[in-house]
Amino acid sequence: MQDNNIVKVLFIGDIVGKAGRRSLFQELKNLKSTFTPDITIANCENAAGGFGITQEIMNDLLNTGIDILTSGNHVWDKKETLKFINNEDRLLRPANYPPDAPGKGFIVIKLEKGVEVAVINLLGRVFMDNLDCPFRKASAILEEIKQNTNISIIDFHAEATSEKMAFAWYLDGKASLIVGTHTHIQTADERILKGGTGYITDVGMTGSINSVIGMRKEEAIGRFLSGIPIKFEVATEALAINGLYAKIDISSGKTLEIKRIKKLL
Repeated sequence: MQDNNIVKVLFIGDIVGKAGRRSLFQELKNLKSTFTPDITIANCENAAGGFGITQEIMNDLLNTGIDILTSGNHVWDKKETLKFINNEDRLLRPANYPPDAPGKGFIVIKLEKGVEVAVINLLGRVFMDNLDCPFRKASAILEEIKQNTNISIIDFHAEATSEKMAFAWYLDGKASLIVGTHTHIQTADERILKGGTGYITDVGMTGSINSVIGMRKEEAIGRFLSGIPIKFEVATEALAINGLYAKIDISSGKTLEIKRIKKLL
């Protein structure tokens, strides 16, 4: 199928701290050269010291060539985010936060080839905050945007694999691509579901692999051994970038190809 009939998507897994940003700055250009994506998305909720996002870091990430930044339960960890998120449509917070929360939970953008694509950010509820139902919220958003586009990419930021899988089956044939984030461990279950929805339970993270989900292993082990809260520090050695590449058919909105990306740097 010719490129003008498809949308090529590059999704970068959760960027963790300075190590994650360094990985991205080092490798994104090569990934874009290899996959020539029409849209590049990255989850940034851990980009600032492992917790949250600042305006300066947001700008640095967008300036690398990322089109849309998604987030999750750590989106408000840096209080300055409350001040700038309303002014930057390319930074999303989960759409199932209450209506009074600042920022946007989804965006419909027009790509250079003239096609409109919806990017939606949602937060799971199992072992997470008790927000609005992500299943029903996703359905409502897809209904809202269907007059504009049938191509939708969802970052489902959730803890439980069961919730992620149920979410994907619920939206099979309605959403184009569902990318799980949050656990920082890439799963080997990328697939195209029966109705044409591309899916992976977790896309993984971008940062140090000699770590405990991006944080220094020493503090993480100490916390498990002692049961005492210990401040986590971002690990900096053995960098890697995790992500996903997908091709979506423009006419049907269905995923045609899906491929995990896991590269040591």
